[in-house]
This record gives sequence, structure tokens and C-alpha cells, in this order.
Amino acid sequence: MSKLRQDADAIIQAAITAAQPDEAVRKALEGRDFGSGRVVLVAAGKGAWQMANAASLILGSRIDTGIVITKYDHSKGPIANFTIREAGHPIPDENSFTATQQALDLVSGLTAQDTVLFLLSGGGSALFEKPLIPAHNLLVCGADIVEINTLRKRFSGVKGGRFAQLCAPAHVVSIVLSDILGDPLDMIASGPAYPDSSTCAQAKEIVQKYHLPMTDQMLTLLEQETPKALDNVETQ
Repeated sequence: MSKLRQDADAIIQAAITAAQPDEAVRKALEGRDFGSGRVVLVAAGKGAWQMANAASLILGSRIDTGIVITKYDHSKGPIANFTIREAGHPIPDENSFTATQQALDLVSGLTAQDTVLFLLSGGGSALFEKPLIPAHNLLVCGADIVEINTLRKRFSGVKGGRFAQLCAPAHVVSIVLSDILGDPLDMIASGPAYPDSSTCAQAKEIVQKYHLPMTDQMLTLLEQETPKALDNVETQ
């Protein structure tokens, strides 16, 4: 093998390694000081197990408790004292909903000295969900993923920055692995812990564009704006 080919292979391998979930978490957390408050871990997405495992290896007992929500057959076993949940993807199921509620229970009642370590990867839209309407599969409407996520945010209790709101007054440290071109943080997994750049007006335009049937409840939710600023969030 030529030296040029060896160098090219080494560069490619280094890029692949750097993009792995555990490596991304390691870079974000090594040497970090979380102060004296509690640290609660919530990991959601297809890469959630790897991300949570890396966080556990780095922080150890500094993490008080945690939950990992990942796709069926994506768990690789127990991690510390975390609850490991598998759920539906790309369509959320009852396990998605009950696991998300477990996560919300963990972050309830935290103080301003506490930290929620939120690890998010692709697939989080289905795996991390608290629906405000009965089951509604937007994937079949013909819209692209950005349009779908714009609607999902309006019909969810955790998307579009609403999860971070529920964590307040605790500080949220969010580590996000992107699966969308351009890395729009408010669109990855529908942005549970990031201010939402989409608007109610845009959501209603999508409904009209695809002639989507809406119930009275859904129309009411389309009028409720998502958070445009989140003072308690740090995203990496």
C-alpha cells in the first residue's frame, strides 16, 4: 500500500472515530465541572446508549440518576444505575410515551444548582415524545423532515424547546449528534432543548400545503407558540 493511500485511510478512520457518539460525548465532558448540585442524565435517540455509556465512564458516580431511551435492539446492556428503555422508531409507540414520562419525572423538582445532562441523537423525534393529541402519523403526509418536525413541535409536550422549559430552573447541558444537513439544532429530534425558530404561521402554511385534516384540538395547538428563548440551556 502506498504512503498516500495509508495517509488517506488514516484520515478517513480518524474522521469516522471523531463522529462516533461516545467520542463526541467524551470531548464535550472531559474536564467539565458541574458544581455541587445534582446531575441527572437523559439520553434519547438511536445513539443514546453509546452516548450515555460514555458519559457514565467519564463522570461515574457524579451522575445521580439517568434514563436512556433508544430504538429496539439498540441497547447493549445495563449502564450504572440508569434505566434503559427501548421504544418505537420511526413511529413512536406506547414505550416511547411511558419512557419519556419517566424522563420528565426524573427532571421534575430540580433546583437552579442542578444540571440535566441531555444527550440527543438521530431518532429522538420518535423515541422522545409526549403527545398532546392522539396518535397521528405525520410521516405519511408527503412533507419533508423539516416540515414534519415543525408540526411535531406544536403537537408535543417536549419538542420545540418544551423539555428544557420543564427542566427549569435546572441548567440543561445538551450534547447533540446531528442527522440533518446543516445541523439545525432546533430541528434535530424536533429540538427538545433548543429555542424554536419555526413559527405558528409556518406550521399553518404546511397544513394548508398538504391539505392535512385537523381536529379542533390540533387547530388550537397550532396557535400556541413554542419557546423562542431558553436561558437555562447550553448546547454542544
